[in-house]
Amino acid sequence: MHKKTILDYETVELDEATDELVIIDQTLLPGRTEIIRLHTAQEIWDAIYLLRVRGAPAIGVAAAFGIYILAKQIASKQDMHNASKAADCEQDFEKFYAEFVKQKDYLNSARPTAVNLSWALNRMDRLCRSMSDRPVSDIVDALKKEAIAIKEEDIRVCKAIGEYGLTLVKPGDGILTHCNAGQLATCKYGTATAPIYLGHEKGYNFRVFADETRPLLQGARLTAYELHSAGIDVTLICDNMCATVMKNGWVNAVFVGCDRVAANGDTANKIGTSGVAAIAKHYGVPVYICAPTSTIDPDTKTGAEIKIEERPAEEVTEMWYRERMAPEGVKVFNPAFDVTDHTLIAGIVTEFGIAKAPYEESLRMILDKKEKRYRECSGNRA
Repeated sequence: MHKKTILDYETVELDEATDELVIIDQTLLPGRTEIIRLHTAQEIWDAIYLLRVRGAPAIGVAAAFGIYILAKQIASKQDMHNASKAADCEQDFEKFYAEFVKQKDYLNSARPTAVNLSWALNRMDRLCRSMSDRPVSDIVDALKKEAIAIKEEDIRVCKAIGEYGLTLVKPGDGILTHCNAGQLATCKYGTATAPIYLGHEKGYNFRVFADETRPLLQGARLTAYELHSAGIDVTLICDNMCATVMKNGWVNAVFVGCDRVAANGDTANKIGTSGVAAIAKHYGVPVYICAPTSTIDPDTKTGAEIKIEERPAEEVTEMWYRERMAPEGVKVFNPAFDVTDHTLIAGIVTEFGIAKAPYEESLRMILDKKEKRYRECSGNRA
């Protein structure tokens, strides 16, 4: 009988019977697996901000489900389901949409760096506005379908990233990863771990090194946990050990995830990624950023324009310790992300192919390919 592992749980899902957002509380892993149900704006915002759900793709899916749930609640409170006349629809929409935008902006404020949060919410917003002449009940139904589609797309996207990423390595390679860009950060496969999982299915026997990723230890608590659960050869190392394993020749490639890609190829990822990339450059190890096209932000010209979230000092001084590990009153700087310069990146792996320098051109080509696919799919549905 198959023993249930963390990979058998849905990272993010919608309970359609109760209209609740259902997630794994990742702050409790690996010691305890607890499934929590969210249905208020405050609960959903807290879950995103407090990292109960985290990872750019998973945050986007959670936000899509979340704004659908809130939209349904708005419609129910305003008793607009029975509107029938065009004038009524218009008036009802204005009331509904004003509250919808309020809740959308609130959710969007939870975390500023991960672009998937605003991307998913804006996608739901565009759908909402495109149906302004329809009964609100129809809009709510459409929002539900769109949120489900966003989750299904995430799974397809991650698998495609895995397939492209797998072309960059060979059986038996050593792979280093930082933070968690695994299944727990997405709906399946992960981004940076997708090549690892697909390679594992093919018997590639990768040797994976997972940085612990201070101060929140996502690499230790999540990446090492899920890869070990999958039967993958994974070795946990402290963040300051990556130079040693690279110098020893144990690492052939670095795969990391991403929360935002600037137009020039600079990327924002969990704090410490830029240091890993600089060390990898010194030892001649290629660094690949695994990024769904939803994380590419062409309106952000360079990484210098990316707003970096700063987290509470307690995450550094006491969060994981039985007793406080730093003197009272000491100043703490705790940025959640850093920006890796595009000159340190060997390639950005997307679901539409691998972008390489010059990134202004290759990323634009990737987005054009995505837009062409979207038009073709829209034409087929017409």
